[in-house]
Amino acid sequence: MTIKRERISGVDTAWLRMEHPTNLMMIVGVMMFEAKLDLEAVKRIIASRFLAYRRFRQKAVQDATGAWWEEDADFDIDSHVHRTGLPGRGGKAELEAFVSDLASTPLDFAKPLWQFHVVDNYQGGSALVIRIHHCYADGIALVQVLLSLTAGTPEASLETETEEIDTADTADADFWGQILKPVAGALENAGRIGKDLAGQARAFAANPQAASDTLQGALGKGLGFAGEIAKLATMGQDSQTRFKGALGVRKRVAWADPLPLDEVKVMGKALGCSINDVLLSMVAGALRDYLEEHGDPVDDVNIRAVVPVNLRPGGDGHKLGNRFGLVFLDLPVGVDHPLERLYELRRRMRELKGSYQPLLALGLLNAVGYGPRVIQEQVTHLLGQNASAVMTNVPGPAAPLYFAGERITEQNFWVPQSGSIGMGVSILSYDGRIQFGVITDVGLVPDPNEIVGRFGDEYNKLMWLTLMSPWGENQEEEAPVTQVSGASSGEHKTRAKAKGTTAKLSKNSQAEGEAPAPDAAPIPKRFRNL
Repeated sequence: MTIKRERISGVDTAWLRMEHPTNLMMIVGVMMFEAKLDLEAVKRIIASRFLAYRRFRQKAVQDATGAWWEEDADFDIDSHVHRTGLPGRGGKAELEAFVSDLASTPLDFAKPLWQFHVVDNYQGGSALVIRIHHCYADGIALVQVLLSLTAGTPEASLETETEEIDTADTADADFWGQILKPVAGALENAGRIGKDLAGQARAFAANPQAASDTLQGALGKGLGFAGEIAKLATMGQDSQTRFKGALGVRKRVAWADPLPLDEVKVMGKALGCSINDVLLSMVAGALRDYLEEHGDPVDDVNIRAVVPVNLRPGGDGHKLGNRFGLVFLDLPVGVDHPLERLYELRRRMRELKGSYQPLLALGLLNAVGYGPRVIQEQVTHLLGQNASAVMTNVPGPAAPLYFAGERITEQNFWVPQSGSIGMGVSILSYDGRIQFGVITDVGLVPDPNEIVGRFGDEYNKLMWLTLMSPWGENQEEEAPVTQVSGASSGEHKTRAKAKGTTAKLSKNSQAEGEAPAPDAAPIPKRFRNL
């Protein structure tokens, strides 16, 4: 019998091959419910809605000719949907421990790379833990996939009639044509990147400047691309802190109490900053406070974060695959005053506006994904050693959603880290609240709760400084993380519709790291008459 298979794209192959025992390439998510989930209802929803994406019936296989999507002839949903119960009190600590164990355990590569775990005895209700390998899709696409499993009413969330969704990469050429059109001249010779890198593998690791020269020759001149290549290839490491070091296989996850989105919007408008500026400055402040408490120096410290940037053209949010680039953002941890730190971060964010880093990173991953594994390992190592964290902000639905008949009260997710990066910070908005999640290597940060517990303190500092600030004097036109010409050009707003049988994000965000924009935000009650 001939087994049908399809070639995996270069970018998706790159993410598949990044899998390492010390950094598993899984996106891990959790949904919480006040009521107990019905296992059979969960299976019906997954069978009808999740498996409507044919890709999730396929496993990723690798051979001497490359990487392929191959139908799993022995597919069994019971191998992917499991039920378990939390021990003891079944509280937040027990669920965090369970999710941490799953985040440290690789998926079975003999099967399609995803699992759902229905968890009983969580605060009197249930939780649903989801693991999906990054080679299937990026965060924007997986949010759309998971939203397709939900609805705005309990009744609609139980419906199971769904048409099969074609996941073939038939529009891949169109995608590359759209995002690379603005730099077509500079990328005329991009197909040669893999060959040039193959011939310079050792030089790439030992001599970044030689690598820069090689890549500039491969891509030619045009539109600042060569400068971006040189900048990436010769980028120095960020500050040496306890967040960098040798990695192990054990990971720990934690999440913070949700913060009110409307108040963060007001802070942003009052201080002339984007929501993203406010949230990332809170992260920088929390990391600074953590280092200070452990007696580490913080003056002039910069912690570099790899930030995903969505490059999907408008309307492509539902398509599987990885279609995002990367930018490198230095968090100003060395700046003491919260407002000074916020404005310095805003300045750095605006410097990234119009950067070609996202396109370059995506093109580079696509090239090395088709090349020898050793070349990809060198590239991943080179980029990973220059950063301490992966940081992403995914806008979620604005209204409450239901899954398998039950209301989702809270959601969190954690992103994988590649190479030698040992920390991931995730931000998700849902139902008017913002949720922070952190995953760390236990050898570097044994308990990430010591970090997430500081986000609330940083929020309170900025809130009081906002109240004391002369409103209206600091408002400026906000800037997104990056604005890549030729990529998605819609507004930076993403909301879910709580109508019909399926909730959807209304518009793509420009960056995978950007929450809804703070336009026309009402002043929260606690801010009024002050």
